Order: sequence, then structure tokens, then C-alpha cells
Amino acid sequence: MLAYIDWTVSPQWGFIRWYSVCFAIGFIVGYFMMKRIFKREGADLEWLDSLLMYMVIATILGARLGHCFFYDWDYFSQHPLEIILPVRFEPEFQFIGYRGLASHGGAIGILIALWLFSKKVSKTPYLWIVDRIVIPVTFAGVFIRIGNLMNHEIIGKPADVPWAFKFALVDDIPRHPVQLYESICYLFIFFFLYYLYWKTDKRKQLGYIFGWFMILLWSARFFTEYFKSSQGGIESLFNLGLSTGQLLSIPFVIIGVVLLFYNKKYEPQFKKKKTGRKTK
Repeated sequence: MLAYIDWTVSPQWGFIRWYSVCFAIGFIVGYFMMKRIFKREGADLEWLDSLLMYMVIATILGARLGHCFFYDWDYFSQHPLEIILPVRFEPEFQFIGYRGLASHGGAIGILIALWLFSKKVSKTPYLWIVDRIVIPVTFAGVFIRIGNLMNHEIIGKPADVPWAFKFALVDDIPRHPVQLYESICYLFIFFFLYYLYWKTDKRKQLGYIFGWFMILLWSARFFTEYFKSSQGGIESLFNLGLSTGQLLSIPFVIIGVVLLFYNKKYEPQFKKKKTGRKTK
């Protein structure tokens, strides 16, 4: 029996990038999840296109800026053009890859975008939309981490467990497949949030589902960081023995705990559009 798994999968097949496929799956499935939620509550389905646009732009822009500011500011301050041109050539697999996205930055970008969406489009309380969007966001996280696995990135520390991976684009050292650890955690969190929304009345308590999302997802991120190789960043400024990912996760968990005690109830009463036929 092998003591490790040789991970030699190419990050792309022809012109198809597996990370891009995983990214797209997350957004497409998320779109239909939100459509089902909107139908249940009588929300305007025309909001979905705007919501998708806000989410895509916020995720990519926020994640890119998050990587630059939190993980590699010294480099990008000297090479500002690479903030918007994050490409990297991998000679072994003969492809150019899009690298350098940070999930904490993506989360901040999404939260800002949803605040704008709630003000300009839905005209609903901010927490109403975030309580619902975190369900498909968590599901998307499952696929994004699989995309990281396909990209041979965000690797784990050396390990001697039988499920360790040797990443061909990195080195010959068996490592924790931390991408899979996170992906599995996010899948369980998704099922829990899905249950809260569809099987309980907690959807009527503003911030409750969002609070659990913040606690569970960022706690999972905090603990899986112990199996992850250091990615540098702001961890060097604090000298607390915590990684950049752990330091950035702590405020999100605290916000989640606070939100569980925010007991304001809200049940929107959306106006149905008139769809009568014209008489001749």
C-alpha cells in the first residue's frame, strides 16, 4: 500500500482550467440556490442578475486585493501592475495560471457588495440578504478548495499519513491535503446552514444563520491552518505563533458570536408584480 498519493494531475485540460471550472460551478449552483430561496419568500427574481454581478465582481476584486494587502504587500508595493495581472507560468505543465486570491479578502469584498445590494436593489435589511447568501457561498467554498487542489496550491505541511499527497508542481515531499480538509469541513457547514434555513424558523431571526456561518467556517479555517504550510503575510508583524489566515479569522468568529445574540425578527412582505393580460 502506498504511503502517499502522487498528485500529478495537470491544472488544466487543453484550454480548460479546472480551477475556473470549480469557480464557475460554485457561482452557477449558487445562483439556482438563491433563486429557490427568492421564490420561497416571494422576492423579486429580477434581483438575481444584479446579485450575481455584485458577487462575481466583489469575490474576484476582494480576493485579489486581500492577497496583495494581507500576504504580499512588500512585493506588490514595488510591482503594482501585478495586482491586476496575477499570472504565473508553470513550465512542467506548460500553462499560465491565475494565482494570488485570498478568501478573507473575498469575504470582505462580498460583505461590502451585499451592503450596496441591500441599499440599492433589494431595499431589505442588510442581514436579511447575508443570512441567505452564505448558504451558496459555503457550497462554493467546497468547490474552490477542490480547485486549489487541482492547482497544486495552498499546500499542507509535510505528513506521513497514508492519505498524504505529493504535489508534482511543488516538491517530492508528502503533505497534508489541506485543501480536502477544508472542502470537507465546508460541506458539513453547508448542510448545517441549509438545515437552519429550510427546516427551522431561524431564517426569521436577522443575523442568526450568518452568525453561525462566521463561527463555523472561520473556525474551520483557523484549525485547518495548523496543517497548512505558512503562506507568509502579516503573521510576521505580530509574533503570536499564529498564521495570517488564523489572525484574519479571529475577528470574523467574534462577529459571528455577537450576531447569535442579536434577536431582532424580520419577515419581509414582498409585493407581487401584476401580470394581467391586456384586453383588446
